[in-house]
Amino acid sequence: MVRTMSFATHRREFGRGERVVPGIWRLRLPLPWPGVPHCNAYAVAAGDGVVLFDCGLHEPGSLAQLERAMEQVGLHLRDVRLLVCTHAHSDHYGQAASVVDASGCELWMHPADAHMRGSLEDPEARLARRFEIARQSGVPAKPLRTWLASARARDSEIARLVEPDRALVTGVVVPTDLGPWTVVETPGHAPSHVCLHQPERRLLVSGDHLLGRVSLYFDYGWTPDPVGEFLSSLDAVAALDARLCLSGHGRSFTDVRAHVEANRALVAERLERVRAGVAEHGPITAYDIVPLIYGEELTQLTAGWRLPKTLCYLHHLAATGAVVSIEDGETERWALA
Repeated sequence: MVRTMSFATHRREFGRGERVVPGIWRLRLPLPWPGVPHCNAYAVAAGDGVVLFDCGLHEPGSLAQLERAMEQVGLHLRDVRLLVCTHAHSDHYGQAASVVDASGCELWMHPADAHMRGSLEDPEARLARRFEIARQSGVPAKPLRTWLASARARDSEIARLVEPDRALVTGVVVPTDLGPWTVVETPGHAPSHVCLHQPERRLLVSGDHLLGRVSLYFDYGWTPDPVGEFLSSLDAVAALDARLCLSGHGRSFTDVRAHVEANRALVAERLERVRAGVAEHGPITAYDIVPLIYGEELTQLTAGWRLPKTLCYLHHLAATGAVVSIEDGETERWALA
């Protein structure tokens, strides 16, 4: 069964700003999620203002937190000349409309943003789709209904849909005082994910592709093999020889190549656990594989990311010929190929 978990409201942070290197400021923005207390936006000097990379999640008071962080480093929303979003998840794109409204700037983002648009354009259809995926994956009906009621009660974490003025794809360059930043398409974590690379200074704005603490997540159901895409994206970033990584969560770090290898190793470990679980217990549902990977049952708190990741691992193993999907009535089970 999916256990219901109660937890105390975690202590909320405040927006904070700090200089990373001359001309780049980290804006640490609070998040309402237990275990993920903040995300990062970065302001980079550009002419008489700044380029803002990512902008945080939308909720009551969130724009004031961004303004607070900017003011701590002598900046204001009116200084934003361009907003660049590394991907269309709410903690990186959620305040895009608010920033555009306040500054009059353009928004640049990758066009593969259907994973975000569905939650805004037809939220009930999006919830129904997630409900059906979970049901077919073996999640019991009672906790699934509890999750659905909770999801319907939550407010959107995106201010509103704002259309990008430019598609952030390979070949696009973002000009700043530190030199041009080139787009590196890095799908896997999300179909819309890109990194921005400044080659002369060996800088990388990594979004959620590389984080200071290795933590994997893949959007399920939008592309055939998010895990395979992520591994290919790791190869692309490793080839850049970046020296300083400005990540979407946590502090900046310099051992970029070691982080690439750590991500590869964790993906390999997770895939082997999934394959071994299927070998020992198959045919088995994705729901029943989760505790074999993580050592504990799903909870209302963990189901939203552990089940999609498990499905992504299974689909990667299927793409490589290691496992196969078997329809058992209305439930999907997995067995060795």
